[in-house]
Amino acid sequence: MPSAKKPDQVLVTCPHCGHQQPESSAAFSTICKKCGEHFRVQEVLNPVRLAPGRQLQLRRVTCFDCGAGLEVPVSAESSMCKWCSRYLDLHDYQITTPMAKNFRTKGGFIIEPKGNVFNSETIAADVVIRGKFHGRLTAENSLTIYSSAEIKGSLTAAHLIIPAENHFRWPDCLHVGSAEIAGELAATLLATGTVTLKATARWFGDLVAAQLVVEPGAVVVGKLQVGNRPGGGPP
Repeated sequence: MPSAKKPDQVLVTCPHCGHQQPESSAAFSTICKKCGEHFRVQEVLNPVRLAPGRQLQLRRVTCFDCGAGLEVPVSAESSMCKWCSRYLDLHDYQITTPMAKNFRTKGGFIIEPKGNVFNSETIAADVVIRGKFHGRLTAENSLTIYSSAEIKGSLTAAHLIIPAENHFRWPDCLHVGSAEIAGELAATLLATGTVTLKATARWFGDLVAAQLVVEPGAVVVGKLQVGNRPGGGPP
């Protein structure tokens, strides 16, 4: 039997066991008092209604704090981890002006040519840089760099992309999972996966990778070290 509710509360039904309990109408999430499972109050109060025959599109993300895997709607801009109850930002950010701010999102992060992010520690899923970034940057999925980019600090990317007709120079060692170079890159690159040099690529520097694909027409100037060590990973 549900408990008595206050005027600013509404009865919500646990999607796991069907138990009803009073919660604030503004609450984001709660714990069921009967089964102990976590659920989102707003999703219960405002369920997503789909057209007949249409399925909700989901994408998989990992919690920044506990590392748990979560499935969230593609259109969602925020969520909460069902394991540790931490807030999860899913926004896409497009930076067009100077700002000093830290970002931590599972969405996209784009710095346009007039954008300038400084004194920042930023973690995002897919990063595109056409403007300025000063700080520490981690791209969990992909990092695309254009010629107009000005970057100072540290870079880490799961997948590095240099588009055709663009160039990028980096004085320190770049640590990536994989890379696709169609433009010009002058750097020392350490990749745990596959590096692909497209036909339009121009490579200058040392390269250490688990696998290397070089298309006909690519220009390569530097020392290449390819293959896995007995313990796994790049040489």
